[in-house]
Amino acid sequence: MSNLLTLEGVHTNIGRYHILQGVDFAVPQAQTTMLLGRNGAGKTTTLRTIMGLWSASQGTITLAGQRIDALATPDIARLGIGYVPESMAVFSDLTVKENLVLAARDGEIDTARLDWIFGFFPALRKFWLSRAGSLSGGQKQMLSIARAIIEQRKLLLIDEPTKGLAPAIIGALIECFAELKRGGATILLVEQNFHVAQQIGDSVVVMDNGTIVHAGSMAALAADVPLQERLLGLSLESHQ
Repeated sequence: MSNLLTLEGVHTNIGRYHILQGVDFAVPQAQTTMLLGRNGAGKTTTLRTIMGLWSASQGTITLAGQRIDALATPDIARLGIGYVPESMAVFSDLTVKENLVLAARDGEIDTARLDWIFGFFPALRKFWLSRAGSLSGGQKQMLSIARAIIEQRKLLLIDEPTKGLAPAIIGALIECFAELKRGGATILLVEQNFHVAQQIGDSVVVMDNGTIVHAGSMAALAADVPLQERLLGLSLESHQ
């Protein structure tokens, strides 16, 4: 199995804070890798560093063998990385349609792919001409994910997509991620809902204090309650 994304010895400083302290892990091609850890462990910083939103002060980040750690964020995105931030960051004054047109290559939406997205997120069809700022939190999350997948991407970076969402919307997200993976997508996903992580993750990387403290299969972590408690301070079982 080949790795699409590799981080080696990555350090990130934000002001006087040394957040990432030598991060090493790989994301296998066509798999969903869960990035887990306690609050403040460095998960969001890792995604932002991969996207070039924060610069790595040391180390290398490679995508399909090409170094990207010195590239600007737009150039990284053009290599085929879709990013869904925790804040969702939709364009509130634009309509759902306009948000998706901006995310599509050359402003042309593939209608077949759009219909496929509507199958998971029918609310986006319903509110197609509504301002994104008028959507509910769950609908904004749908829109944020739809923007990232409106084109086929080499890699998707997704930060806590189920946070604060109703179970029905979480179910739709799980189905969407599963279908993306079946289509060959590679996903790196930060998630605090461990039941969701157990369902969709192939491999798992656990962070603590800006370093990687565990890497392996998601199934093995899900089956090892003492390891969950040692690494995360709680068990998957207690959150189902």
